[in-house]
Amino acid sequence: SFPGGRRDPADGDAVATALRETREELGVAVAATSVWGQLRTLPDRHGMTVAPVVANLGPLEALTLNPNPDEVEEVFTLPLAHLLREENQGYTHFRTASGYGYTLPVFLNGPHKVWGLTAIVTELTLELLVPGHY
Repeated sequence: SFPGGRRDPADGDAVATALRETREELGVAVAATSVWGQLRTLPDRHGMTVAPVVANLGPLEALTLNPNPDEVEEVFTLPLAHLLREENQGYTHFRTASGYGYTLPVFLNGPHKVWGLTAIVTELTLELLVPGHY
């Protein structure tokens, strides 16, 4: 999943929350000027509202990550080209006890599967960054 968490009283807005959470979870200080914008809000499975924020971190090779072991088990990245390959894209079908069904995207990468809300945010980001290619 992406860095994230509840808004603290000191956070001015969703962008401030995202920047703080990225710093706390990954040890990466992202400047507010690197923020490209905010995607539409989404409900999570617990009824909370998630406000995805998209920012440019620059070349990944230039980043020094210092993940917080209390919050982050593992870090991996996926290149844009990998996400755009059809063989790395899929869908998962769910059905609730009441019979309601829905489909969510999945992105594959060896032992890693990006699914759930993270895959939805990834899909929305791809639609924005590379319209017509995803």
